[in-house]
Amino acid sequence: MTGVFNSRRLTVARKRRKFTARALAEAVSVSPVTITRLEKGENCPEQSTVESLSKALNFPLEFFFGEDVDELAVDAASFRSLSSMTAKERDAALAAGTLAYIFHDWVAARFNLPEVDIPHLRGEAGPEAAAQALREKWGLGLQPIPNMIRLLEAKGARIFSLCEDTKSVDAFSCWRNNQAFVFLNTFKSAERSRFDAAHELGHLVLHKHGAPQDSRQAENEADQFASTFLMPTEDVLSRIRRVSTIGEVIAAKRRWGVSVGALTYRLNKLGIISEWQNRSFNIEISRRGFRTEEPNGLARESSVVWPKVLAELWQERISRSHIARQLHLPESEIDQLLFQLTGQITGDAGLYRGLKLVS
Repeated sequence: MTGVFNSRRLTVARKRRKFTARALAEAVSVSPVTITRLEKGENCPEQSTVESLSKALNFPLEFFFGEDVDELAVDAASFRSLSSMTAKERDAALAAGTLAYIFHDWVAARFNLPEVDIPHLRGEAGPEAAAQALREKWGLGLQPIPNMIRLLEAKGARIFSLCEDTKSVDAFSCWRNNQAFVFLNTFKSAERSRFDAAHELGHLVLHKHGAPQDSRQAENEADQFASTFLMPTEDVLSRIRRVSTIGEVIAAKRRWGVSVGALTYRLNKLGIISEWQNRSFNIEISRRGFRTEEPNGLARESSVVWPKVLAELWQERISRSHIARQLHLPESEIDQLLFQLTGQITGDAGLYRGLKLVS
């Protein structure tokens, strides 16, 4: 293998596989100090050691000899949930973000992807005012948003999926060189994923230049933004005057594409249901299992950009396998980044007729 061993890529691969340095050392039969020295760039590994690392981490041998990667730092990402996430889960998700950067840069060099149109709205008078201002800027009026993923893509955000086998990692977003990225965990229901997307949009417009020191405040602000953005005050008040049963909430929630829990919360904040009703409804939501399986559920949203990109590449006989080989990534990692975001292209494909390979 020619080239110079890249210590930073070893760290990314190790974290992606949720290995500690000690666990990886045991897997490749070296000392933990050896792994530490390799990751610090203090040692140059022998070929046999790199082959063992490649096998243990399930990354192509060539991956470890590539250029420096733009690692996604902890303080650069706004995670949807922090309380139940372990350090290993967080680092694995961030490593997936780093791999997404590699894939994105390869695609962006070949396609004229949609330009970013996501403003900074921290100066607005609170998250709800920011949500209303963004709806006005984007000309959305008070109508429900049919597809959050496609709206974000149309405004230039790059959407990737997180196929983490845990509910602890919900979603996260970040800015990178004035490019917005959103990562959604597809483990959740379509309704909760839509709210996550709106929540991350809140982070992007409210916290581009830094979130409040209190992470709970930042999360609350993003939640308030998402609730208002998905369920505009005037639209909700004009449609729902009073509610007597949870069944009425279940019937109404499809208009805004939200969970029964999210609409219950919004109705309480708008004074349509009382605190007593709110508590009663939430008890019933939990009792009937609606926290994990949404009643009257929606179909999962899909991307327009990635299917279009893959279709255009296939015209050149470039498959995901070819891309993986060019990027020296496991094909499974590309599949997971695009998993459940590459559904059948429908009428919205017209938004991306200009998405062509750069000649």
